[in-house]
Amino acid sequence: MRSDVVRLFQTLPHPCGYYPERTAQNLVIDPAESRLAALYDTALARGYRRAGGHVYLPHCQTCRACLASRIVVAEFEPDRSQRRCLKRNADLSMEVTVAGFSDERHALYARYLRKRHPGGGMDEAAPEDFTRFLYTSWSPTAFIEFRANGRLVAVAVTDLCSDALSAVYTFFDPAESARGLGTFAILSQIELARARGLAYVYLGFWIPGHPKMDYKRRFHPLEILDGGRWVPTAHDDDFERT
Repeated sequence: MRSDVVRLFQTLPHPCGYYPERTAQNLVIDPAESRLAALYDTALARGYRRAGGHVYLPHCQTCRACLASRIVVAEFEPDRSQRRCLKRNADLSMEVTVAGFSDERHALYARYLRKRHPGGGMDEAAPEDFTRFLYTSWSPTAFIEFRANGRLVAVAVTDLCSDALSAVYTFFDPAESARGLGTFAILSQIELARARGLAYVYLGFWIPGHPKMDYKRRFHPLEILDGGRWVPTAHDDDFERT
């Protein structure tokens, strides 16, 4: 008889990627679990996140700063700033493509990391790093490509799930930073989810007040997972989690 038990592993303490003075730990679903693809939707609804072939949840001993977050697609309306972003990028074409390596994609990814994450250990990304981090054999991943006059300017790595999209990662041409391509990618994923009749776009972990993560509060209505329940945030929420 098949077991319903899923093994979880806890990582050793390691430096936090967001607060260098803190240590972090994760719970990770057994990477060898043959049912990962079938379990993935449920894992997302319980606050887990995918990185490469690993599905994980922050489980730090003294910190609860990371809040799993998702956008309620049917209720989302862009604000004034987001409408300007849509207008600014109206010249771009968008195509949902098969996830995979190409020299063009890797070159864009490498330029992005060198500019946005210098000295962070990811800024000299080898081709195998690209593949290992962004997708895996079981994941329902698509690459949403954005092009300006045929030139690739951004890629949104997106998992296409049964009732939601999961915005895994976005990388873009640093020379096009004035476009707000990170915001535009999320807005495009919301509209793709709406067109497919999906309920949510998962944004991963929101860290209120963190300069690299607080942008997620601008997408309303935003829900966070709190005590096992998804609850709405208010526009003026100012969570302080330690």
